[in-house]
Amino acid sequence: MKVKVLKAVGLFVTSTAVMMLSSCGGGQQQQAPAPQIGTMTVAYGSANLEDSYPATIKGRTDIAIRPQVTGFITKVHVDEGQRVHKGQALFTLDQVQYEAAVESAKAAVNVANAAVSTAQLTADNKKMLYGKNIISEYEWQMAENTLAQAKAQLAQAEAGLVNAKKNLAYTVVTAPCEGVVGSIPNREGSLASPSSTQALTTISDNSEVYAYFSLNEKDILSLTNNGTTTLEKAIKDMPAVQLKLADGTIYGESGKIATISGVIDNTTGAANVRALFNNTNGMLRSGSTGTILIPHQVDSAILIPQKATFEIQNLRYVYVVNDSNKTASTRIEIMSQNDGKNFVVTSGLKVGDRIAVEGVGISLKDGMTITPKEVAPQQ
Repeated sequence: MKVKVLKAVGLFVTSTAVMMLSSCGGGQQQQAPAPQIGTMTVAYGSANLEDSYPATIKGRTDIAIRPQVTGFITKVHVDEGQRVHKGQALFTLDQVQYEAAVESAKAAVNVANAAVSTAQLTADNKKMLYGKNIISEYEWQMAENTLAQAKAQLAQAEAGLVNAKKNLAYTVVTAPCEGVVGSIPNREGSLASPSSTQALTTISDNSEVYAYFSLNEKDILSLTNNGTTTLEKAIKDMPAVQLKLADGTIYGESGKIATISGVIDNTTGAANVRALFNNTNGMLRSGSTGTILIPHQVDSAILIPQKATFEIQNLRYVYVVNDSNKTASTRIEIMSQNDGKNFVVTSGLKVGDRIAVEGVGISLKDGMTITPKEVAPQQ
């Protein structure tokens, strides 16, 4: 009886052991393999980068239009944004008082002419009498002086007429150059005066425009190779620049750095720079803003795809894959400029390091074992 019990117990133990072994074997078969992740080996490369600077756009000339005489505006001939030609009428001021001044000046000239004619007759008569010794030299000389005084008064009256006509002409305010009309704050009925703080409008000659931006002292030293190159030569050798508009698009025509001011502002530590752009289609308007993009090439630099990095509290990291195919988060430093696809690494990586370029920020974790799959670097 005891033998049967022992056999039964042994059979149960054996069965249990077989089941446990089978269970363990099944667990090993279900273990997931290490995920296949794209990697790349860090190497030197070259990159075309861009330095960006906020810029303000101004027309080639922005002329504030102010009247040269005082008067009420009787007519506005143009509208805001209208393109005008040199000499085209912009505003007309009340002309009544200036027309009256012209007529008064004409009358003064007529009176002065009559006075000259009278004095001339008198002087001629006195001269004849003096030649016959009928009158004294003093009396003849007084007639000559009266004639000279009358002629001087005529010249003064004629100058007054010229001034009156000029003031009348000033009542029609014309465009001093070809350009585009700015805002018109004052309309018909408003008083216009040369002493007004507010201009009638602004005419912008924007056939060419200037984009103004600033370079700090460090930028200028770098531009002149720490002073070994003259600023004039550095400007001449600078590449063409691009203008990024406010909507993020790139303006169709390249520009050229025209001038860099010779004085660095003590308050800002920067010098003003002016880039010139053609504006044949009139798309660029004075007062708008944009960003100047100055290209430069970096050689022998460590380039990595931007998608291979992630940020933690404003610090940037990559996953370095070691010889055991395990990931290790590694902090890196990068240049502020980039080409939109790659970062230039300044510290944290060295040539020959292997980094993950797929799954970063999605599935990869620190200390994770992967199956590396080498991928070509993104160009």
